[in-house]
This record gives sequence, C-alpha cells and structure tokens, in this order.
Amino acid sequence: MDRESAAASLARTRTRVRSAGQASSQAVRSAGRAISLTYQRMTGRIRRATHAHGAGESGLAKVIELQALHAAGDALVALGLAGTLFFDVPVGEARPKVALYLVITMAPFALVAPLIGPLLDRVRHGRRYALATTMLVRAFLCWVMADAVNDGGLALYPAAFGTLVASKAQAVTKATVVPRLLPPNITLVRANARISLAGTISALVAAALGVALITIGPEWSLRAAFCVFVVGMVLALRLPARVDSAEGEAKPQRRGGVADRSRALNGRVLVGLRANAALRGFSGFLIMYLAFLLRAQPIGGLPTATMYALVAGAAAIGSFAGAVMGSLVRARAPEPIILGLLALQTLATVASILWYGAVSVIALSFMTGFAQQLAKLCLDAIIQRDVGEAVRTSVFARAETLLQLAWVVGGIVGIALPGTSGEVGLSVGALALVLALILVIRTVILGRRPVHA
Repeated sequence: MDRESAAASLARTRTRVRSAGQASSQAVRSAGRAISLTYQRMTGRIRRATHAHGAGESGLAKVIELQALHAAGDALVALGLAGTLFFDVPVGEARPKVALYLVITMAPFALVAPLIGPLLDRVRHGRRYALATTMLVRAFLCWVMADAVNDGGLALYPAAFGTLVASKAQAVTKATVVPRLLPPNITLVRANARISLAGTISALVAAALGVALITIGPEWSLRAAFCVFVVGMVLALRLPARVDSAEGEAKPQRRGGVADRSRALNGRVLVGLRANAALRGFSGFLIMYLAFLLRAQPIGGLPTATMYALVAGAAAIGSFAGAVMGSLVRARAPEPIILGLLALQTLATVASILWYGAVSVIALSFMTGFAQQLAKLCLDAIIQRDVGEAVRTSVFARAETLLQLAWVVGGIVGIALPGTSGEVGLSVGALALVLALILVIRTVILGRRPVHA
C-alpha cells in the first residue's frame, strides 16, 4: 500500500512538473510573441513615419535613418566623455576653463571649412563612401576612446578631436545629399525638419540608454556608440545610387575655387547666414550668461539647480518645437521665415527685459531654441536650393564654421560679462539682435547681387 501511495505521489509530481513546464514554455512563447509583435509594430510605425510622403520611394527615408544613427552615436559619445573633459571645475576657475573649452571646440569647424569642404566637393560622386568613411572613422575612434577612458591613456584627446571632425564632415556631406533624394511633394525645409526630428528623437533614446550604460562604466557608452556607427556605415553604403550620380552636375573648376564659393553667396544665402549667425550667437550668449548669472543671482527665489533644469528644458523643447514646425511648413520661400524669426527673437528678448523674472527667462530660452532650430532648417534649404553642386559642400562647411564661430563669440561675451543684473546682461544681447536685424534688413534692401561674405 505504501509502495502504491509513493508511486501515485510520484506520478502526481511528474504530472505537476510536466504541467508547470508546459505552462512555462507557453508563457515564454507568449512573451516572445508579445515582444516580437511590439517590435514589429514599433518598427512598422517608424518605417511609415520615415517613408511617408514619397520619402521611401525617393530614398530620403534612408537619409532620415542615417541621421538617426548619427545623432544617437554622437549622444552616446557625449555621455561617455562626460566627467572626463572640463568638468568638475572649481568656481574660481570656471570662466577661463569654459572659455578655453569654447575655443577648442572651434578647431574641428576651422578644419572642416578650408580642408574637408573642398575635398568633399571633389569626391561628390562618391558621397556614399564619404558618409560611410566618416561612420567607420568614428567607430574606430570610439573604440580607442573606450580603451583610453579605462586606462587613462592620452589617446583620449586626439580621438575625441577626430570624432568631432568626422561628425562635422558627416553632417556637411549629409546636407548635400538631401536635394538629390527630395520627393516632389516635400519642400526642402520640411525634408530637413524631418531629418532633424529623427535625429532629436534618436538622440533622446540613445541618451537614456547611455545613462544606463555609464552606471556600469563610461567605456560602455562609447562601445555602444561603436556599434551604432558600424550600423551607420552599412546604411550609408546602401543609400540609393543616384546620391553619387553626376547627372545635371557641372565639373568643378580647378582654378578660382575661392571665387566660385564667394559668388555662391548670393543675397538670399547671405541674408540667411547673417540672420542665423545672429540667432546662434545670441544662443551661445544666453546659455553661458545664464550659467554664471544663476550661480550668483537666483531668479524668482527658485533654487539654482531647478532654474538650470527649467531653462535647459525650455531650450530643448523649443528646439524640438522648431523642428516640428519645420516639418509642417509648406512654404517654398524660407527667407521670410528667417526674417520673422530674427524679429521675434529680438522682441522676445526686449520683453524679457521689461518683465524680467523666472517666467520671462524660461520663455526666452524656449524662443531661442525654437528660432535657432527653425532658422537653421531654412538656411539649409536656401543653400540646397541656390548653391550649385560644384561648391555646395564647401558653402555648407563655411556656413557651419560661421555659425559655430558666432556661438563661441556669443558664449565668450556671456562669460566675460561681469556680475551684472539680468536686465543689464540681456540688454547687451538685445542690442546685438537689433543691430543684426538692421544689418539683415539692409542686405535685403540692397538686393540680391553676389556679395563676398
């Protein structure tokens, strides 16, 4: 009887184990199906978004996806380097250290304009390979930086510099590709905005991943960037063949290159450049001025850290809103939009002086991010529309260098201002915007004849 009971108990145990195993297996399969379905829905929505309005047929969708990888990789690199370069600076040394950092960040842009821009003009029939090369270089340098972060090697600094140069070269080359893949029912401003939106969203997702990775170690964020850039290299090589097509292009002249690039800066391009330089310079000024002002003079009784977060968040939301607005703009003449944004930025700055306080400063930060982003999209559209293929990459490189220089100069002015009140500091920025607005309006009145910048 005991043996029969034991056998029956063993049989029941086997049945329960078998049932539990089947239930576990079914749960695993169900979870797998749920994950697979979620992934398919997510990728399906992303694909529909990137391929909408003819972007899939024209090949623009691949550029959008490439920009997403570019932005994600850059975000991971930035997080991986956080805490290694010019951070944790004592308050007494903050101003000269930050000013030195701003000057150093100009170096990649100064190199891109006179060297990489003309070089990319020469190899414009190999744009896919140029884009793939920038991705491959950054992947290699990310691996080098990951090892250097681990062992404290000196290779970190030249590798970080090279990554900045390659990133800027990729951004300039990408901008020259867009007109060749533009669907007939999408304007250049909208196309640029969709590309920018994809980059912004991708950077936010990558930043969340990077924050999780750097808790393990900063090198892991850099190794993740390595993987992202390798995928980007493959995607760059899979861009449509017409990206490298010579159809409709004039052969670049070996002589007179500088003159050709100067003639390319017609009145419309010059208006866009000057207005964007003013907006970018004010952005650098506002960021740096507020960074030091809030330490010494909290606004509205809010803690400094809270105000920092609100100002930075408002600027980021404004930039995102500018990209969204750009994706909705249907106008094919971006010049009036740029002029309107410069005028609005000037009025917003004056209003923030008259009603100075936490709310006005946050609103001004939002407007600065919005105007800077949308105006840059319009400038890209003007260059893509008005500048010939033979010198377009060089003009983009010069434009990027000018805008970065404006940001650095504005930032240095913000750093150099003594501990004045917020109204006085913002008055300096407002005066600069008024002068820039007058200069831009004067350029419009003078006409559209070729002008040397």
